[in-house]
Amino acid sequence: MTSRVPELIDALVDRCRADEVLADVMVTDGPEVGGATADDWLLIGFDGNPEGDFEAAQTVGGWASLSTGREEQLQIPVGVVATRGDTDVRAARDRVYQIGARLEELLRADPGVGLPSLEVAIEASQLVQDQTTDGVQARLVLTVAGRAFT
Repeated sequence: MTSRVPELIDALVDRCRADEVLADVMVTDGPEVGGATADDWLLIGFDGNPEGDFEAAQTVGGWASLSTGREEQLQIPVGVVATRGDTDVRAARDRVYQIGARLEELLRADPGVGLPSLEVAIEASQLVQDQTTDGVQARLVLTVAGRAFT
C-alpha cells in the first residue's frame, strides 16, 4: 500500500527535534520504550495514553484520477504531556498548551513539513488532567490532519 504516513511522521519528528523552542521537550517517534525521564513530552504518532490502543495514524484514500494517483486523507495523533511533582494543575495545563502552540506555529509556517503534495494542520484537541501520587499530569492530545497525494 502506498501511504505518506511514514514520511510525515519522520518529518514531524525531525522538525520538532530540531526546533530550539522545543529543546527542553522530549520528542519521540511513537511511545518511548527506554527509561528516559522528562517532565515535558511531545509524542508524535502516539496519544500518550499508556493504556490505550497505541494507534499511530488513520488514513482514508481514494483515487484522485485514474492516471495521476491517489489522494490520502490522514490523521496522526500527537500527545503532549507535562508532569509536575506538585498539584499545580494550571502550570501543567499551561505547559501542554505552550508546547502544542509551538507545534501549531511550525505547521502554520510550513503546512507541508518540507514534503511535496502534502498539507497538514492541527484539526482537533483533547485535554486530560490527572492528579496522581507523583503529582499532576496534563495531557493534550492533538490530531494532525490533512491530505496528501501519492
